[in-house]
Amino acid sequence: MGGDVGGVGGGGIEREYRKRRKLPRGVLVSFGFMSLYCLLQLNRSTPVADWVKLALLAALVTILARWMLYMRRGHTLVDTRGVVVRGAVIERRWAWHDIYDIRAQPVPKAPSNARKWLVHLYDTDGRRFLLPHVDDWQLDDPPAEVDELRAVAARHRGTAWEPRPATEAHILRRTAHRKAWERAATGTLVVLLCTFLLCLVLTVTTDDPPILLLLLWIPLAVFALLAAFLHWRCARAVANA
Repeated sequence: MGGDVGGVGGGGIEREYRKRRKLPRGVLVSFGFMSLYCLLQLNRSTPVADWVKLALLAALVTILARWMLYMRRGHTLVDTRGVVVRGAVIERRWAWHDIYDIRAQPVPKAPSNARKWLVHLYDTDGRRFLLPHVDDWQLDDPPAEVDELRAVAARHRGTAWEPRPATEAHILRRTAHRKAWERAATGTLVVLLCTFLLCLVLTVTTDDPPILLLLLWIPLAVFALLAAFLHWRCARAVANA
């Protein structure tokens, strides 16, 4: 197991999951390279307005600060009362009777230096929440850890870990809409890459390239259209399931 376990008075349920192992070197190298590349691009002499550069710099600093806070402060605490999750800033608690399930789920097509397993908590409304550091970066076998945790926690829930059709329907609907957001974001990133390359060409060939149009308004419009279409399609699919 990767979590600290304290069984005194709690039947072995108390455990804490936080960052103990070093991150894979490939993750740190990739993150550092991308950050350095962004800073170099922001420092270049380009036609991009200063306020745009400042906004991008603020976004980069915010992302870096949030990630560092998450790695330092983030943890998952399990005790006889329930589960406590602390992220970069926010801390949340669920009593055992508010928890529908805890599931270890594989990450499809994960890169070699990324996490292959994530563990999520599902509440009784079917909402999904990531449990920080309960993954294969910090644990040798996340599915086995979750199975053991569920077995130990069963006596504190008051009810068995059994499927509830209404909650499963909520989970199915929320999963479909989450995938719609993810696909809309992926499509928008592809469009943004294309408009970025076009912007580079126009910067060389023209005196006044439409930077805001290419790098902001077109991607935003594509995201809005894709999100609307994909959510409509997933709503129909769930209704017909």
